[in-house]
Order: sequence, then structure tokens, then C-alpha cells
Amino acid sequence: MSLLVVGLSHRSAPVSVLERASLAADTQAKLLQDTLASEPAVEAAVLATCNRIELYADVDKFHAGVAELSTLLAQHSGVGLEELTPYLYVHYEDRAVHHLLSVACGLDSMVVGEGQILGQIKDALALGQELHTAGRLLNDLFQQALRVGKRAHSETGIDRAGQSLVTFGLEQLAVGSGLSVGEWAAGKRALVIGAGSMSSLAAATLVRTGVAEVVVANRTQARAERLAEILGEAGGVARAVPMADVARELTRVDVVVSCTGATGLVLTAEHVASALGLTVDHATAGSVAGRGAGAGGGADAGAFAGAGAGGDVGAGEPAGCPVPSDAAVVPAARQGADAESMEQHGAWADNGTAVAQARTRGQAGVRGGAPVRLALLDLAMPRDIDGGVHRLDGVRLVDIESLAEASADAPMAADVDQVRTIVSDEVAAFGAAQRAAQITPTVVALRSMAADVVSNEVARLEGRLPGLDEKQRAEITQAVRRVVDKLLHAPTVRVKQLASEPGGAGYADALRELFDLDPQTVAAVSRADLNDTPDGGNRGRA
Repeated sequence: MSLLVVGLSHRSAPVSVLERASLAADTQAKLLQDTLASEPAVEAAVLATCNRIELYADVDKFHAGVAELSTLLAQHSGVGLEELTPYLYVHYEDRAVHHLLSVACGLDSMVVGEGQILGQIKDALALGQELHTAGRLLNDLFQQALRVGKRAHSETGIDRAGQSLVTFGLEQLAVGSGLSVGEWAAGKRALVIGAGSMSSLAAATLVRTGVAEVVVANRTQARAERLAEILGEAGGVARAVPMADVARELTRVDVVVSCTGATGLVLTAEHVASALGLTVDHATAGSVAGRGAGAGGGADAGAFAGAGAGGDVGAGEPAGCPVPSDAAVVPAARQGADAESMEQHGAWADNGTAVAQARTRGQAGVRGGAPVRLALLDLAMPRDIDGGVHRLDGVRLVDIESLAEASADAPMAADVDQVRTIVSDEVAAFGAAQRAAQITPTVVALRSMAADVVSNEVARLEGRLPGLDEKQRAEITQAVRRVVDKLLHAPTVRVKQLASEPGGAGYADALRELFDLDPQTVAAVSRADLNDTPDGGNRGRA
């Protein structure tokens, strides 16, 4: 196993960088295809959510793999390699497995213990299978991650340590009201912009908390209507509107939750101010709006009609929205840095200014202590809502940046330690299984060679003893096969056990040498095993 992961997340990079580096669905597909076409990689998968972008690959060269994957991430994210490098982290082999399993259990999430990451891992695996970039290793790894994540949630109380980002966001909106989320939401009207997985979760959560009505706006009307229908079946009051009606609905609602795939802003400070009958101080709010636009700049033309250039709101959401440079990485590799040292590569971002701004929004809520007239929750990456709206009287904004600041102080349940134990055990089991699997083609080739020997000897015996009847020939053949099977049973079982232990990879080579096995025969078995993937197709590059 030569598993490598290169990525960045809310733990390593400021929101401003994550925002610019976000990958749309078509960009993820191109990234996977280009990764597989690169020299070091034979398999690839990408896990892209609104607070992490990670590229997984089976590589034949560690240092070359780190440099290539880092370069590809920079190229496809649109963030320059030199700028992106300080925020990247690298994990290799067992540490890479440990990282993904920790992610699957919610240990690496912004809100510890949240379970939405499992859906995102499932989507990442499905994309790799669809594009034929996920081979045996990554299929096994991601399926194991899904099983471990489910095990963590069913066997521990990790759910008590965390919650969905939506629930956490609503709690932050309610901060300062002196009310529980349910009390705060009771009787309110809510607007949900987008109809993808995250927006659907937000709408369902709002219904559960007791809002009086949920209005769903989406570029594709049919998707909005379907979500409204589902909410109605769940006992909520919901209706769908086209994106063109968002401006009007802003004047009627108390809460807005937005998570779309738009590249520009969906709600500007001007939109919100107009709905509330306010004016925007462009000398102040405008500068914030520039930051809020992220990669989309100030693009808000047609925001309500088309959600920027992001295509279908909901359908175009970044997969998983729930909420190295040559000068740095390559020289480190050339200086002989080992894998463990390289795994520590990356820098924690000094985003004190952003944190201070998030704290201001999260704690002060609205300017001048005015009553909250409109509460906004932005769960998109890049952001949907202009950061300048928090300067408007009576407006409270909670976004990914402020959620990251708030979650840093959230208490962790004792169950987290139990989940960490599960992850450690499962990493060991996965490594053992992969090492054992590497010797399987050699064992199969050995048994195939033994079967050929038996067949040849039985055929020669029949030539010497032509008088044998069918029953006698069958008995002799079976006896010879039993002898061969008994002779091979103990060594093949034992070699699998030894191969599963750390450092056991050399046993396959020893077996091939001892029995003079044809390397091409072993390779043929390996190729056949690769073709026999869970979804029945050839995965990865042969």
C-alpha cells in the first residue's frame, strides 16, 4: 500500500483560502482524470466539502507524488501553488488511513461528531467509481471509512459531542436571545436558498425546530417544489418560489439559510438593506462586500435569477456542502525528508483578523445592539451572503468563519476517546488486510502451479497404466490432490498470517523465489483481482 493524501481543511487554512480553493463538481472530475494521467498515481479520489479539499491517491513514488498532487490541487483550485503550499498537509500509508477514518467518524469536523461527512465520503467514492479512478485500494479504503463511521455513531455517544452544522448554526443565531433554538424559532418564517443536500437538511431542521413556514427558492423550480412537498409530508408548512422572488420573500421572512453552488454572491448587502428599508454605507459595507465575494468577486448581477455562474442552485452545489510549492515541498523531498517528516508539512494559518471579525459577528450579532429583524445563516463555500450585511442595523449573520470560531470552544464528549480507540483498531485491521491481500496473487499462483503438476502426473500415470477404470483413476487423482493440498495448506496459511504483520511484504517475494513462480503468472492473477471490483468494473490504471 502506497496511499497518499494531500489536502487542506478548516484546521490548516483560513476560510478565505478554503473559499477560493473550493471545487465545483466538474472541476473535481477533471482533477481526478488529470491525477490518474500523472506519472506517480494509479488510483485517485477527491473528498471536497465546504471545509476541506483532499486528494487521495495510490502512488508509486512518495516525494514525486506529494509534488504532483500538490501541483494538481493548485491548478484546479485556482489558488497559486506558492500561496497554497503553507496550508497543505500530507499523510502517507497508515497515517493516511487514520486520517480518513477520523474524518469519517467526525473527529476532524468543524463540529466534532457530525455525521454528514459520511454522505460526502460516499459521494467521493461514487465519483471515483463512475470515472474509473478508484481502484482496489481506494474502494476498500472508502468503504472501510463508511463502515467505521457508522460503527462510531452506533457504538458510542459521539452524537452527543457533535451535531449537524445546520443545528450548530441555528444555535449561534439564537445566542443572546436567552432562548433555546426551539423557542427562538417558534412562529418564525424561514427562507431556504438552494435545494441540494445541505439546503434540504437545513429546511428539515427548521421544520423540526418549529418554524411557522419554510419558503424554498431554487433556480430549478422542480427541485424547490419537490423539497417543499417533502417538508409538507413531514408535517411542515412549506412552499416553493423561483429565485426571482427572493427579493420579495426577504421582506416577509425572519430567517434565511443559504447553501448553493454559486460562484458569486447570492445575497448582497444591498439586497438585504432594500428588504429592510435600510441604506448601505458603501464606505464601510462595500469593503466587506469585496471580501465576501471571494472567488466570485462582486458578481451579483442576476443573483436571484441565476445564482451567479454556479449553474443550478442545489444541483450545482459543491459535493459535500453540509458544512506544495516547488520552492517548499520539492526541496524538502530532495533533502531526504522521510515520509513521517513530510506528513507534518503545512502551516497553521494566522487568521487573527478573520477570527476577530467572526467573534464580532458571532457575539455582538447586530450593530448598536438593535433588535434582530433578520437572521442569516450562510453555509456555502464560497459564501453566498455578503459579509457586509452584519453592518446593517437589525441583521445578524452567522457564516462558516464565525462557526469555526465558535466551534473551537465547544466541549468534547468523553465518547471521543472511545471513537479514537475504534479508529486506531480499524487502521491496524485495514493495514493487516491490505498486506495479506498483497500476497494472495502469489498464493493463488502457487496453488495453480500445484494443480498443473497434479494434472500432468495423473495424465502420465494413465499412459503407464492404461488398464485403470474410471473409479480407479478418480481415486488416484483425488489422493494426489489431497497430498498436495495438505502439503501446501500450512505454509500458505502461515505466510498469509506473516504477510499481514508490519514488514511482511517480503514474504510474497520469498514464496516466488522458493517455488520458482513465473512473475507473469502472478501479475495475471493480480490483474484479474483488480477487475473483480465491487461494482464490477475495472478501476484505476493497470
